[in-house]
This record gives sequence, C-alpha cells and structure tokens, in this order.
Amino acid sequence: MGFFGAVRQGRKDDVELGKGLWRRAHDRFHRGLDRYHQVLEGVDDEQLYNELVVIANELAGLSPRVRAICVEAQRRSPSDGLDVPGALAGVHRALSKAGNSLATTAEAAAMLRLAVGPVPVGALSVHRRAEAVFEQVADAERELSKEA
Repeated sequence: MGFFGAVRQGRKDDVELGKGLWRRAHDRFHRGLDRYHQVLEGVDDEQLYNELVVIANELAGLSPRVRAICVEAQRRSPSDGLDVPGALAGVHRALSKAGNSLATTAEAAAMLRLAVGPVPVGALSVHRRAEAVFEQVADAERELSKEA
C-alpha cells in the first residue's frame, strides 16, 4: 500500500473504528499478526515453516472478524478515549486477551525458530497458543451478540 493508500485507510479506520479503545484493540491485533509474519521470515526449517504458515493463514483469517467486532462496538459505544464502556466490557476483555494470546503465539513461533536441531513436536506449542486466539475472538463475538 502506497502513501496515499495508507492515508485513505487511516481515514477509513478513523471513521469506522474511532480513535479510542476499539481502534487500539483492532490495531493491537494487527500488530500481533505482523509480528507473527516477521517471525516466519527467519525460519530455515522447511517443515516447521510450512506448519507455521498454516497457522499464520488461520490467524490472518480472524482479521475481518476482529475488525467487524471493533466496528460494531464503535457503532454501539463510540470511543475516543480509553474508558471501557460497561455494557461492552466483556467484548473489550475478550479482544484484549486475543491480542495478548496472539503476541504469545508469535513469541512461541520465535522460540521455535531459534531452536537448535530438529523440533520433535513441530509447531504444537504455537498451535495451542493460536487456539486460544480463536477462542477469545469467538468469545468477543458472543459477548457482542449478548449486548445486541
């Protein structure tokens, strides 16, 4: 995306996500995805790389869902600050956990990348952490639907 594309996307994000809590939750999730993909760039073991790419693709598939949650939360409870609206506290909590779990997923992938010798269980530890991300995004969707 070029400079002008980034500016247009930033304006669209400002309109849809605001500049507060929901924007931060959305952006944090995307930073976690970026970190995970950066880790992939340094993986030399082809088998491990292939396992990590599958997980990366699954995690990237969550991106539209996270955006939809944040857009809807911003529509229902606009935020330009960091105060968590009481009615959507569960949504925010689940999104925060998903962002944290995504960061630990990237960290687990980085640890595998740095492992010396063959990794006996492959990307199992990364997969387990990624499962938590999926569960927490689903939790955020459930919390949002409860408040509808």
